Amino acid sequence: MKVCIAEKPSVARDIARILGANKSCDGYMEGNGYQVTWTFGHLCELKEPNDYYENWKHWSLAALPMIPPRFGIKLIEDEGIKKQFAVIEKLYHAADEIINCGDAGQEGELIQRWVMQKAGVKCPVKRLWISSMTDEAIREGFASLKEQDVYQPLYLAGLSRAIGDWLLGMNATRLYTLKYGNNNYGKGQVLSIGRVQTPTLALIVQRQKEINNFKPEPYWVLATVYRDTQFTATKGKFTSKEEGEKAFSTIEGKPFTITSVTKKKGTEQPKQLYDLTSLQVDCNRKYGYSAEMTLNTIQSLYEKKLTTYPRVDTQYLPDDVYPKCPQTMNGLFQTAFAGKRPYAELVKALGGKPLPKSKRVFDGSKVTDHHAIIPTGIPPQGLTDAEKNVYDLIARRFIAAFYPDCKFSTTTVIGEVDGIEFKVTGKEILNQGWRMVFATPNATKETGITEEQSAGNGDASGKESSAVEPVSEVTLPSFTKGETGPHTPTLTEKQTTPPKHYTEASLLRAMETAGKLVDDDTLRAALKENGIGRPSSRAGIIETLFKRHYICRKRKNLEATETGIALIDTIREKLLISAELTGIWEKKLRDIEHKKYDAGQFINELKEQINNIVNDVLADNSNRKIGQGDINKK
Repeated sequence: MKVCIAEKPSVARDIARILGANKSCDGYMEGNGYQVTWTFGHLCELKEPNDYYENWKHWSLAALPMIPPRFGIKLIEDEGIKKQFAVIEKLYHAADEIINCGDAGQEGELIQRWVMQKAGVKCPVKRLWISSMTDEAIREGFASLKEQDVYQPLYLAGLSRAIGDWLLGMNATRLYTLKYGNNNYGKGQVLSIGRVQTPTLALIVQRQKEINNFKPEPYWVLATVYRDTQFTATKGKFTSKEEGEKAFSTIEGKPFTITSVTKKKGTEQPKQLYDLTSLQVDCNRKYGYSAEMTLNTIQSLYEKKLTTYPRVDTQYLPDDVYPKCPQTMNGLFQTAFAGKRPYAELVKALGGKPLPKSKRVFDGSKVTDHHAIIPTGIPPQGLTDAEKNVYDLIARRFIAAFYPDCKFSTTTVIGEVDGIEFKVTGKEILNQGWRMVFATPNATKETGITEEQSAGNGDASGKESSAVEPVSEVTLPSFTKGETGPHTPTLTEKQTTPPKHYTEASLLRAMETAGKLVDDDTLRAALKENGIGRPSSRAGIIETLFKRHYICRKRKNLEATETGIALIDTIREKLLISAELTGIWEKKLRDIEHKKYDAGQFINELKEQINNIVNDVLADNSNRKIGQGDINKK
């Protein structure tokens, strides 16, 4: 008998139906030579400190650092989990072969490996590896099952991550709570420290301090209106009013002369396909969805067979997906919401010729386990509003990828008054190209602020970008070099503005690039290797910071609380708060997954780091304390 195990009952039912295992039993399905069972996510976890030594049960500085000689796993304390594990264990012991149908990712691999380890599996194990839950994909997956050993590096990376989080989380949390926690509030406050959550909090705290300490400074901008068009002085800001007034008096009453008119044509490529982070960013900016809500929604669309595997960090497709794209387009053509077919005309415009195949979309060298998030082509039905919104973003991004570039013309006009230069720039769209996909009703709203401006600290206006940024269409009058005439100068006083608070969108981008502010798409993609957290875990990290009351949400903004600020101020170890150093850890974990780094070396390095952190904190003779609301608030 072949035993298949999925990560949740709904997935198991789909697999059982396709395999012909139609008989329902207690905790599994059976038929056609298969038994199909399931977990409920994690059934096992790493042992807790008191499972190793009795004295580790009690929180004590003397017991630190806690480093088990060998890590072990145990069943999670839950009656439902114990009951289901007993079913799985019985099936495994009688199995001729096991087929691991767990979620095709690092966490999914860890979940199933731990269950097999706990059950003492001895028989051969195969691996089902698929990128979508369509019937066709499942059948293709079973026709090309892989040997479990192929995914050993993936398991080792997941195991290393789990052990690393245990070592740092258990030791640092107890260390900081006992050393710096204020326990005058009954139970006291646990100061939670985490390998990813603490440097993420540090990013928010640093931004909060920049805002709190910001002192606005005045500056003056010199501009003038000529032929109903405003030109701005190229000198930039004047830092003193006297300097601005001197320039103003220089040009007042004197003629304005056009010195050059330059026209330059440009093109803009379609946006790349979605990975999880870019989807979460757009959903937060356009709909205000939290990262966790977007993850849950796209996971639901995946399980409904409507989109491909969501927990990905690539924006490319492999070559073998190209032949299937016309079929996907046909499914989008037929898709209808409330009797309307929003994609029909957009897909129709691509008909009659082969879909273009560009390296910006199809590049197998940029794809590892899974490809970018795209529709499967199955027309959706019965979607919630959130599911419909997320699906619409993915569908339009996919269609737009096959459209031609947007073509526009940029006109730059330079003028001059008595040696002071002025400039104005206008843009005119010559051919919308891929932007046609977003120019229809109910499509993505456009604002004119680029995604990159908002990715780090927001632009000066404080506006947020949407899923697609337009080429601002400003058509200028026709100017001729050498023309001259009267003008109306202005000198406007303004004030410098503080950096913008992080939103979930800009925080996700900062986590993706280890805190670096990156405008260029290509450079940002390169920095993903050193991002902090995985695409699938970042949403949970942000939610943890909320639950710990280290941050709070004010409208779309994320603000650090007094306790969050006090915690980061107390931590002296750069390793715990540096996004860059945490990014280096993440890179090592990715390298373990790709057989470029040794898992044992990673764990040994962490053990050494934990020892150093404990010794440094214990040597601190200050009486700093952090309590509810932070009792040391100045």
